[in-house]
Amino acid sequence: MLGRAYTIFDTAIGRCAVVWGEAGIVGVQLPEAREIDTRRRLFQLYPEARESKPPPNSEVAIEGMVSLLHGDAADFSDVTLDMRGIHGFDQRVYQITQRILRGETLTYADVAARLGSPSAVRSVALALARNPFVVIVPCHRVLEAGGYADRMSPHGGLISKRRLLSIEGAVSSNSKTLLDVLLPVAPPRLPN
Repeated sequence: MLGRAYTIFDTAIGRCAVVWGEAGIVGVQLPEAREIDTRRRLFQLYPEARESKPPPNSEVAIEGMVSLLHGDAADFSDVTLDMRGIHGFDQRVYQITQRILRGETLTYADVAARLGSPSAVRSVALALARNPFVVIVPCHRVLEAGGYADRMSPHGGLISKRRLLSIEGAVSSNSKTLLDVLLPVAPPRLPN
């Protein structure tokens, strides 16, 4: 096989995509509002990729993503990711993130500490924002301090971390998004 290819497949949250090359998976795209938008995003990120039948490595990734997004256990340990062109720091962040078990979360500070660089919180957040392997490298399991479930990476489409954590059963009533903090749950009552 020469070059990159992709396939779009059904999941419980919509039509996702996986992109691969000769050395493994190069990217994952969660669903946008419409499939045409997902395809546009793929073209923007991987203009050389062509739609094709997935090879075995990509099939394993797809099966795992379908299971995880349905709320079932998934094992990505046999999935090969193509890390060529990804900065070494980001690769280390992804390796730590891959070890976070389903239903568990860490903060950016926790990941920085595990890297041995407790002051690298911002760098960890930026690395996860660039994560092209969403779901396989479960960046949704890394939250802001205080448990805030912020937005997904550019490869996340419209699916939030909060929704993915909810599918995995990891969201407690304490989990908040920034909007939950800024906007009240119900409008305040006016005095009579």
